[in-house]
Amino acid sequence: MSFKGLVRELREMKDGIGSMSKRVSDRKHWHSRMMSHIAPDLAPNPPSDLIQQGQWANLPPELLLDIIQRVEESETTWPARAVVVSCASVCKSWRAIVREIVKTPEQCGRLTFPISLKQPGPRQSPIQCFIRRDRETSTFYLHYGLVPSEGEKDKLLLAAKRIRRATSTEFIISLVADDFSRASSTYVGKLRSNFLGTKFTVYDSQPPCDAVPQTNSRSSRRFHSKQVSPRVPACNYSVGTVCYELNILRTRGPRRMHCAMPSIPVSSIQEGGTAPTPTLFSQAYDEHFAPSPCSTEKELVTGYSSTNLSETHVQGAEPLVLKNKSPRWHEQLQCWCLNFRGRVTVASVKNFQLVAAVVPSHNVSAEEQERVILQFGKIGKDIFTVDYRYPLSCFQAFAICLSSFDTKPACE
Repeated sequence: MSFKGLVRELREMKDGIGSMSKRVSDRKHWHSRMMSHIAPDLAPNPPSDLIQQGQWANLPPELLLDIIQRVEESETTWPARAVVVSCASVCKSWRAIVREIVKTPEQCGRLTFPISLKQPGPRQSPIQCFIRRDRETSTFYLHYGLVPSEGEKDKLLLAAKRIRRATSTEFIISLVADDFSRASSTYVGKLRSNFLGTKFTVYDSQPPCDAVPQTNSRSSRRFHSKQVSPRVPACNYSVGTVCYELNILRTRGPRRMHCAMPSIPVSSIQEGGTAPTPTLFSQAYDEHFAPSPCSTEKELVTGYSSTNLSETHVQGAEPLVLKNKSPRWHEQLQCWCLNFRGRVTVASVKNFQLVAAVVPSHNVSAEEQERVILQFGKIGKDIFTVDYRYPLSCFQAFAICLSSFDTKPACE
């Protein structure tokens, strides 16, 4: 370096030191503020964080709590319910208060955030929805509401696409209507049938109730933390099975079915019982355990021991089993009838009502035994109603209803 260049750098350093000295003389507390930034782990977040969130983040917590409470109480149904979701999108402080105010569907009977679709429904009055079927694309759309509205876009809860394979049929369930890829963040689960279409398995994209999967040496060799592309769900967790009884003698009558829910204990329908209620979507395991390209889907399911996770979740408890409510024969109409309380208007072999299949040792009241947990029926061409309640979630109810759309010649 030349002598002139060295002198020029020294002058620049001198000017910088002089300007810093001037700032120190103008603001005597500068040094203390600099020291607070040296050790961020011991100091609280600077006020600039609130400024970066926006001007609405500086509202007093008491005032903000009162505002959001009034909004949450006034906006009870969709599409107005979207205002509550918008409040949670303003900033971190608003999101924290909204999460504190908004209750689960079991407590308030409302669907707000996407995680509500994985939480149990209300205990008293059911949540009423309907399904639209598109025969051309083999897609099914679950909407929130009594019946399809006219001139207003219905609230889409879940969507499913049927994929027929050589040995089975699959229904891929998504949060959106145009993306059914299992590598997408909108993938929530699937339903798979056996060859005859008499048994269906419900798979969830996350472990029951945010359980953390426990890996062993064999399964850990299949997963590599550095392989994050393409990003696909690490595995599918079995949370239920739907079985239809064979009708070999071809006797008259509706389909006979029963559903086993290993992720829900039978004690949940007893007095004082509770059902597993997830609070967040657990997507973290996808980042730490991404499957290798050579791993097949069967290996992913067995490698993570999805059945063992479900059994561990209800360890020491018997799983809940649902059965279809027996209809009565109507002599005048010459058909099998069930009381759907006006929610079903068209006779169909797909119509059903599910109640708890219990024994006296379960200590379940007679009223609870007769309570319809899920009912599904036809009201028009390609329009079906779905009413579900505690302890089923919206996702589980939708998956069970999808099993009714698959053809079952051996069961009818």
